[in-house]
Amino acid sequence: MTITSFGPANLITRAPETHPLTWRLRDDGEPVWLDEYQKKDGYAAARKAFATLSPDEIVQAVKDSGLKGRGGAGFPTGVKWGLMPKDESMNIRYLLCNADEMEPNTWKDRMLMEQQPHLLIEGMLISARALKAYRGYIFLRGEYTTAAVHLRRAVKEAEAAGLLGKNILGSGFDFELIVHTGAGRYICGEETALINSLEGRRANPRSKPPFPAAVGVWGKPTCVNNVETLCNVPAIVNNGNDWYKSLAREGSEDHGTKLMGFSGKVKNPGLWELPFGLPARELFEDYAGGMRDGFKLKCWQPGGAGTGFLLPEHLDCQFYAGGVAKVGTRMGTGLAMAVDDKVNMVSLLRNMEEFFAQESCGFCTPCRDGLPWSVKMLRALENGQGQPGDIETLLGLVNFLGPGKTFCAHAPGAVEPLGSAIKYFRPEFEAGIAPARAGDHNQVISPTVVGA
Repeated sequence: MTITSFGPANLITRAPETHPLTWRLRDDGEPVWLDEYQKKDGYAAARKAFATLSPDEIVQAVKDSGLKGRGGAGFPTGVKWGLMPKDESMNIRYLLCNADEMEPNTWKDRMLMEQQPHLLIEGMLISARALKAYRGYIFLRGEYTTAAVHLRRAVKEAEAAGLLGKNILGSGFDFELIVHTGAGRYICGEETALINSLEGRRANPRSKPPFPAAVGVWGKPTCVNNVETLCNVPAIVNNGNDWYKSLAREGSEDHGTKLMGFSGKVKNPGLWELPFGLPARELFEDYAGGMRDGFKLKCWQPGGAGTGFLLPEHLDCQFYAGGVAKVGTRMGTGLAMAVDDKVNMVSLLRNMEEFFAQESCGFCTPCRDGLPWSVKMLRALENGQGQPGDIETLLGLVNFLGPGKTFCAHAPGAVEPLGSAIKYFRPEFEAGIAPARAGDHNQVISPTVVGA
């Protein structure tokens, strides 16, 4: 798949006024290094922030903009920043960039880091100034080797230009930035598991409270933000809140633009910077080009493997968090996947749940034992060896592993697509019940037998 952020030429023209994340991108896909980045107004926002804005004013500007986290949870960024302690004596603070992009079907952060590493660095520099953080880490998915090379080169360029290190821009503010590659665990996308991994511990989520803003890396105040989130900060500082809010379509409760995409058997799979609130059908038909010849859209996921399946008629929803919620699931990362009519839903879900079961940290029982249990039943249904009661048991797992019933959000995200697939495509699951057992309605696999 070709990663692109500009889409069909007749549909979109990138400009600073409309595409703050992608207007600087080169058409050849090569990285925008420091000289070119500065010629394209790079680090102007950082200079403005250091020269004219206090840390509290930067925090307030981001809060007023309505910027929300772009990693999938959608928590208001300015509110999160505001949780950092005001006590000036707590002078050791950390800013962590969550670049552990392991959500299946999601590659938006990869594009930003590989092609515009200085945009992320500038966003982190301004954010660190706002948070009074003296050190930052980019916690990068270990498989993103090209991104690691590009980020480390960009950090060196920024250090040589006096944009990182000691006394940045003559302000007296020091900020050290380190690129840290992880060992490849999906659970590190959860911010406290990321912190544990950064400290050299097992990547288990931590109990909250205390939240990282109070007790984070090595027990110090810490703020964790996603790559795309941080990349929005320079444009907000440069252009103001009214401009940022004006970018979204009418009716959207989310502000600004979003990197959105479509994968699957579509004619033009890719990635585009688009305004919040556009109809999902516009993304699917006008940008992704609809389904390839010979394929029909069966269903789709709006934002990664941890979001629920939706039907073709749901493409009429507005593509923002609230709009997608109205049709029954979450927007997630905003990179959708089209499922074609030749895909068996039981096989697709078995593959997904295998991934989620493997990536469980194993800390809490519902997730550690429940997800492998779902895999065994789905595998049996896939092979036509399911038992009567299996579907009801799977729906029970969807409930038992739902929000608020596990230690972190891993299991709820894992079972959301399972519940929606059974809701919309139950006959495909029923077809996996072995005919010889079709009359026995009381057989249910017990946890003890499955775990034996």
